[in-house]
Parts: sequence; structure tokens; C-alpha cells
Amino acid sequence: MQALTIDQDYLKNTLMSLLTIPSPAGMTDSVVQWVCHELENLGIEYELTRRGAIRANLYGRQNSPDRAIAAHLDTLGAIVRKYKANGRLEIASIGTWPARSAEGARVTVFTESGRTYRGTILPKKASGHTYGSEVDKQEASWNNLELRLDHTLSCAEDLEAAGINVGDIIAVDPQPEFCANGFWVSRFLDDKAGAAALLAAAKAIKEHNQPLEMDCHLLFTISEEVGVGASHILHGDVAELLAVDNGTIAPEQNTSEYGVTIAMQDSSGPFDRHLTHHLINLCKEHRLEFSRDVFRYYRSDAAAALEAGSDIRTGLICFALDASHGYERTHQSSVATVAQLLTLYMQSGPLFHRDEHALGPLKDFPIKDI
Repeated sequence: MQALTIDQDYLKNTLMSLLTIPSPAGMTDSVVQWVCHELENLGIEYELTRRGAIRANLYGRQNSPDRAIAAHLDTLGAIVRKYKANGRLEIASIGTWPARSAEGARVTVFTESGRTYRGTILPKKASGHTYGSEVDKQEASWNNLELRLDHTLSCAEDLEAAGINVGDIIAVDPQPEFCANGFWVSRFLDDKAGAAALLAAAKAIKEHNQPLEMDCHLLFTISEEVGVGASHILHGDVAELLAVDNGTIAPEQNTSEYGVTIAMQDSSGPFDRHLTHHLINLCKEHRLEFSRDVFRYYRSDAAAALEAGSDIRTGLICFALDASHGYERTHQSSVATVAQLLTLYMQSGPLFHRDEHALGPLKDFPIKDI
């Protein structure tokens, strides 16, 4: 096993490309196609589920048990809920994100005909010149938001005639900015930075022709933001599932801003002790900057897999993220460190050979608690 160099330009350019593709949950076909083409460029085989989740395959010396690493391609967004008499639209959120973070967002409405409309999400009382101090007193709520379209639409009949329908999906502009000092700022770094890290790690494995001890599946899911995640893409041989997602920067948290964070627990409960300590030991052995953290209001692809009935060991590693589900910020070194840890994990052997079988005797069970 060896630490592999991550192509920093590839990591950054891949993230930039992913961010340019609108992909709110429910409208992910374009980003799925882009990732499939990128896997082809890397010489990595893949398969698709009916709805478009991707399972790519890096082959190792043994194919059972095998492991999987998951990152999600879907993002937050909004959906048309109702016409308004003034030609604006009532909207509802796709995924769980605060109305306060949506205020002022520039967006695109995607209609069934293929025509798109540009607009801005605004609070109903948006002008201090009109409403005075009431603009600061209104509740930050999705019920208090509306979508103003940049077109001559002045009534509900105009909206209908324009081909805009209830249920049309609204994609929010990511507004990415990549600073020279390594800070990356954008909406939807959650989890497109994780997907970029996974692709960069796979690229390093392929270019170094690095042998793997066991098969590793790269999973790109398409409905994590609405709670489904990796529930629908695993198969029976997977014994270990590692999710890649964001770790929140906040005074109450212990996330590493410039390294990788090993999540010990999220809102669904503790992660597998053997897997998390294996990841910690890889960081220590190869001197990767890391921290441990616990997330109280957070769930990942791994939680959905367990809730779907998968009897697998799960873990979560995170890149740093400030203002999650808002206008987010991370640092290049954090995303790159995640990619480095992924290359090491891909090269490592199975935690326990007995995990090849769903059921077994006590003598094969790990008897040493950590």
C-alpha cells in the first residue's frame, strides 16, 4: 500500500465541471451522463440503475466480500407549487434547506417543453422602500418566498400560456468562485466536492496501475438530499460502505478545516467501530491531517443503506464545509486529503474475511472490541 499523488488540477476542474450542471434531486440525468463519460475516459467500467444511479467497478484480487464508496450527485433545489395572481410563482423546496439561504438566489425553471425561464427567489416583502421595517419582521419560511421570473408574465394565465406548470423543477445557480489561496466557494459543494474527490482518487488508482486487495465499487447516488441515498444500488457482496460527504465547520463541531474528518456518528447512530478506526489508523500511518466529529442533525448515503435492510459495515469521511446547505465554502487541501484517504482505503484489505458470508459461527466473529 502506498500514498498516491492526487492530480490537483483534475480535482479542481472536475469539481468546476460538476457544478456547472444543474442537478437538483429529481433532475439528475445530465450530471449522470457527464460522470459516465468521465468514467469512460478513466477506463472504468460502470452500470446504471433504472433511475440513473451509477455503480462503477475497480477490480481487485478478490471479488467477495467487496466494498463500496458512495458520493451523491443530486443537489438541493425547488419546485413550482402554485401560480400566483400577480404572475409570480409559489415554490416548495427540494431537499431540506433553509428559506433564509434561498432568498436572493438566481434560478432557472425547467419546463416540460424544454424552454427555460430565469428568475430570482425573493421574500414576499422584499422592498424596504415599500414595507419599511416589515421586511425584517417577516418569518424566514418557504411559505414567505416567491419566484419572480424575468419575463413579461403578469397573471396566472400568462404563466400557464408560457408553458410553466406545477411540478416544474427549479435549479439554483451555484455561483462558484475558486480563490487563488485554495478556498473554494459555491452552492452545492455538498456533495459535488465529494464526487470530485472520488473521481480523483479513482484516477490515481488507475494511472498508477495500483493493485487492489478486493473489488471496490464507486457509487454515485442521485437522491441523497431527499433521504433515499444508497438504499437502491448495493448488491449482496458488499460488506463495507464508505460515504463521502461534508463535515460542518461550526464552533460546536470538531471538523478539520484543511484535512479529512472521520465521522463517528450522525443522526442515525454510530458508524461501524472497526471501519472508522481502520480509517483513523490509515490517517495516522500515512500522516494525513484528520479529526473526528459527531453530527447531530445530519445523515448520509450510509444511513439510507442501513434503513433499506443492508447488513453492512458503514462509515463516513468528510471534507470541511462552512455554511452547509447555503453559500458553502471548503478548502482545496481538505478535498484533496479526502481523495488521498480514499486511495489508501481502496488499497487496503477487507476488515474481516468472515464478512464474505451474511451469517457465520461465533468462532469467526471479531472478539476484540476496540
